[in-house]
Amino acid sequence: MKILQTLLALLLAFSFISCGDDDEPAAPPEENAEEVITDVLLTFTPQEGGATVTARAQDSDGEGPLPLQVIGDITLQSASNYELTLELTNAENPADIEDITDEIREEADEHMFFFSWTDGLFSNPVGNGNIDTRFDAVNYGDTDINGLPLGLTTSWSTGPPASGSFRVILKHQPDGIKTTTSSSSNGDTDIDISWQILLR
Repeated sequence: MKILQTLLALLLAFSFISCGDDDEPAAPPEENAEEVITDVLLTFTPQEGGATVTARAQDSDGEGPLPLQVIGDITLQSASNYELTLELTNAENPADIEDITDEIREEADEHMFFFSWTDGLFSNPVGNGNIDTRFDAVNYGDTDINGLPLGLTTSWSTGPPASGSFRVILKHQPDGIKTTTSSSSNGDTDIDISWQILLR
């Protein structure tokens, strides 16, 4: 009888341990999720003085299927110098607008803006931007903690009167993806927007 009781106790203990092993641990929270960006504002500030020029893009359905839509073109003065600043927000909830710009600045080592434009629009930087080739010239005004470019601030000198396109891509490059050689093809794309640009 004593042997039977001992066997029964061992069997119950084994069953309890087995059931505990079957329980799957809770999934860890998702890291490095892409930011929800509903509004992008470009502000060109003329370095010689004068009125600023703004350009916008807006996503009316937030995380829905529609992309950011450009609102208006960019019109700059020819042969002029500008500082460009970018602001990004999540306005899905108008009562609680989230400043994505600050998040990007805080996680600068995981983000980088890339730019391209119609060749000849700018006298500095020259060329057509670094979306196709990482090391083509862009005048970045800010860097991350590793000294790598970010792109919330850049500088531009316009060429003679002309027209063309101006494209901005924001890449999310976490977990060591952002390096001295990472390009616009590495990581996830947070925004990819093209404006028409006119130099008067």
